[in-house]
Order: sequence, then C-alpha cells, then structure tokens
Amino acid sequence: MVSSRPITIIGGGLTGLALGAALARAGAAVTVCEAGKLPRHRVCGEFLCGLRPGVIARLGLAPRLRDAAVNRVTGWHAGGRLRFAATLPEPAYGLSRLALETRLMSDLAKAGGVLQENTRVQGDGPGQVWTAGRRPAVASRWLGLKIHCRNLRLEQDLEIHLGRGGYVGTARIEDGRVNICGLFRVRPKVRAPRETMLVEYLKACGLGGLAERIAAADPDAASASAVSGLDFSRTWGDEARFSLGDHYAPIPPYTGHGMALALENAATALEPLLAYARGDEEWTSMTQRVRTEVTARQRARVRWARLLHPCLLNPVGKAALLALAGARLLPFRMLYRATHGGGNGSWKSAAKR
Repeated sequence: MVSSRPITIIGGGLTGLALGAALARAGAAVTVCEAGKLPRHRVCGEFLCGLRPGVIARLGLAPRLRDAAVNRVTGWHAGGRLRFAATLPEPAYGLSRLALETRLMSDLAKAGGVLQENTRVQGDGPGQVWTAGRRPAVASRWLGLKIHCRNLRLEQDLEIHLGRGGYVGTARIEDGRVNICGLFRVRPKVRAPRETMLVEYLKACGLGGLAERIAAADPDAASASAVSGLDFSRTWGDEARFSLGDHYAPIPPYTGHGMALALENAATALEPLLAYARGDEEWTSMTQRVRTEVTARQRARVRWARLLHPCLLNPVGKAALLALAGARLLPFRMLYRATHGGGNGSWKSAAKR
C-alpha cells in the first residue's frame, strides 16, 4: 500500500500497539507515542474474555496468544467461603499485560512502525488517534492494586473475593503464575510499600485469608502496581478528539472484558484508518464512521457493566447478588452475554492455525 498520510497513535497500551502494528504491516506510515516507558506492569485483570476470532485474525494476534493460560471455571467468594461457582460460557485466556505489550512492540518494530517513548503529544487533528487509556478523575475514592504470584493455589481458575469496600480477582496467567488484581475504596490509614500494599488492603477489607495465602506463596515484588483516579461513570458523547479504547469509554473491570474490548476497538478502526492513509477517505467522515460503529458495538455492554459494577462495591448490592446466587436464581449466562456481547466463537481454533 502506498501511504500518503501518516498516522500518529497517542498511547502505547493494547489498543495503540495492536492498531499500530496492524497498520504498519499493511504499509501505513505509523508512529506510536507513549508518555512513559514500555513495556511495564499495569493494574489489569490480565485475561481475555469474549475475544472473537475475527478480531484475532484482523490484528494478526494468534501467534502472540498461544501460551496463554486457559481459564474455564469462575467462583465468587465472600465471608471466607465459596458462594457461587460456574463454568464460563467460553474460556478466558490469561496473559499478562507485560508479555502482550512486549510482543506487540516487537510486531510494530518488525513491520516498520515507530515507537517513541517518553513522548507527550498535544492537540487534536487529522491523523491523530488517541488510545492513551482512561482519563483520571481527581476526586475518585477508588484505588486499583495488582501483583503477580507463583505457587498460589486457586480453588477456581478465576476467583472473585468480595470484601468490605472492595473486591479482588485472581486469574491464572502464563508460566504458571497468578495475577491478583483488586479495586478498593481508598483507606488513608493503610500505609505500606507498593509490593505489600495489596496484602494490607486485603486485610483491611476483611479478606485476611486471601492475604495470608498470597504472603505465604511467592509474590513477585517487581510486578506490584497501583493506580488511582479511577472513574467508570463517564458517559458517551461525540467529541473533537478521535479516541479509542478506555480513552473513549472505560468499561468497569470486574467483567474481565477490558483487554478484549481494547483489541476489538483496534480491529474496528483498522480498515477505516487504512482508507484514510491511502487518501481514499477524509478524516472527519472516517472518524465519524468509526465512532458510530464502536458505539453501536459496545454501548450496551458498557451500560450493563456500569449498572452491575456497584453491586460488588456496596453492602446492599453485594447482599442482593449473593442472595440470588445462593438461591440459584442468578442469571449468570445472561449477564455474561450482556457484558461481553453475543457470539460463541473462541480464538483458540484460530491460534492453532
């Protein structure tokens, strides 16, 4: 392809790196600008749930996902005991952000794309795609914490532990490790180094048993991450900036659909951006088309996720959720489809080809 118009992607997360690598493979002149240093550990559930084969094929991701852990059973724990367990409608594949970012960076470089780290970009205009992640909320009361652990035994592949003012999820990822990631109400009195902060927050919100299991296993201090300013209530709306992924509309984390949604955004924008790069379509019409498609594809999923997310974070909602689960009235599969979209395809078959 003869690329007459360069594309600049602002943000080196999953959306930006996957989109940049795919654009470069197709012959576009693409530069990815990242404000920090890559790759790096990030607060993330680190499993791909609801990722469709079509997305994998369009972004050429199959070789990068082959060693992901396969997670099939989820369990919800509260009050020190299992309250609900179910087999997922489709497997969730566990892969760390660090590993996936490293592989996507390599793909970008091999395809001729440019990565500029420690670079900030100002302004909005033709050829600029914003994938810089969620937009922080100064007044947020929530804190995200994450760490990897070896030799941590799980009762289910994916566990959710509900505590007082927070919850934590565990997921098996590559190389036999477990990712532990939680969302907590900020507790100013809890002070600890980053590598032990998650354990201290678990104790503070009544999840001491899980804290002891983690401390007694083999936590990886280098993987410890924290993020503040979390806000999942942002509404949809048109804007001058062409945004994708969490920069457009973040999805609440408990669904485990964030990584898949980031990659889906990249796949949706790929062909329209190539048309712009070739000179076949103007920037304004192209961005309007992509924004319309992205909104149509995920508006309902994000709304369902935002509706259900508070049930994990306040006592009344949590009690109602656990009561339904205990009475075997929880419509688990319906809620899964509502937050992950339709379709039964798995990318595993594509990854084997």
